[in-house]
Amino acid sequence: MKRYSVLALLLLFALWNAPVQAEERNVQPENLTALVAAAVANNPELKASESRWQMFSSKVKQAGALEDPMVMFKLQNVPARTPFVFNRDTQSAKVIGISQQLPFWGKRALRKEVARREAESYKWAVEERRLELTRMVKENFYQLWVVDKELEIVEKNLKLLTDVVAVTRLKYSLGKSVQQDIFKAGLEKSKMIDMQITLQQQRKSLEANMNYLLCRQGNTTVGQVADFTLPDVTLSSEQLNTMAIEHRPQVKSLANLVNKAEASLRLAKKEFYPDFNFSLEYMFRDPVSTEMGNDPGDNMVSLGVTFNIPFQQEKRREMRAESAFERTMATEELNALKNSISYTINETLAQLERRRKLTELYKSGIIPEAEQSLQSALISYRVSKVDFLTLLDSKMNLFNYERELYESQAEYMMKLAQLEAAIGTDPTAASVNAGHHEN
Repeated sequence: MKRYSVLALLLLFALWNAPVQAEERNVQPENLTALVAAAVANNPELKASESRWQMFSSKVKQAGALEDPMVMFKLQNVPARTPFVFNRDTQSAKVIGISQQLPFWGKRALRKEVARREAESYKWAVEERRLELTRMVKENFYQLWVVDKELEIVEKNLKLLTDVVAVTRLKYSLGKSVQQDIFKAGLEKSKMIDMQITLQQQRKSLEANMNYLLCRQGNTTVGQVADFTLPDVTLSSEQLNTMAIEHRPQVKSLANLVNKAEASLRLAKKEFYPDFNFSLEYMFRDPVSTEMGNDPGDNMVSLGVTFNIPFQQEKRREMRAESAFERTMATEELNALKNSISYTINETLAQLERRRKLTELYKSGIIPEAEQSLQSALISYRVSKVDFLTLLDSKMNLFNYERELYESQAEYMMKLAQLEAAIGTDPTAASVNAGHHEN
């Protein structure tokens, strides 16, 4: 009987050491490029931003257009009793006229420039929103990947802990273990189930967030994320800063706001000069015969110009001050953004380097050593040279190291997405292009 018990124990150990495959999901793997394209195409906030840009673009021609000309008809100097009799007084006439208001030279062009610069700022705001949306999709994508990976190792370890419980019970029945080991193994299994429930809930939340970004049904299933390699970023922080100034949409948006404020300031200075109104009138007169003489009733023409007197100097000075403050505000906001970009680039590069080194360390050193430690603990546990807690610690160490490896890989890709959003273009593609130029 003892022989059969030993054979059963060896069989359980063989099953324990066998590779455990996580249950595969029957869902098509997701493609990051397709997800980003869907988010850009369907996101309502991005569509609203595009409509805002088009709305302000429509104001450009309006700002530079002249006021409509005014047409005038009047009866001039006619008797009140007989208003439609024109042959009794030489001053009576039918008058038709037209007038056109013209702003001082340069105002129309400046108004158009102000509107154009403002529209351009909203155009780049759309691109900034598109960049931000891309970053959010990528971050969610890699968070899904790490959750799926953690679910896989949890499922694997649940299977192993189930075998541990069985082996420990068998050893206890043979008098080679204590009951406390059985309780400890069961407790660790319960903790693992609790972690599995938490991870499953996290995945549902991440799915809901992805569906929100893509503007689709909240219960749409999001497939697994395929494994990936960590791309290199070989450009220096100075090179990335230069690229950010050239490519970052928000930099261009704020630069247009600075130019808009400068144009507004020039326009405010023009307000100290008058606007003009030119008019042309044509008088139709009838012949008049009276005791005083005869008037042939020749038609007459009148030309005139009127202009306002810029008397409200205080108002115009405040307009100029308002534009000056607007320029200062936009300039400082641009400077703050450049400073923020510089910080983000340096901080992100440091995080990328750290995550890459950790990934290499886990893959080449820590995890292989942890696997060897576990195998050694298994062998020693079989012959009762180590206790159950030592075996369990070895297994949990390997589990934690695997989790940290996946988290480091996902964090690397999320930091890369943040760096792309900070500079306005893909830093890895830029690194490749830079390498080609150097060759």
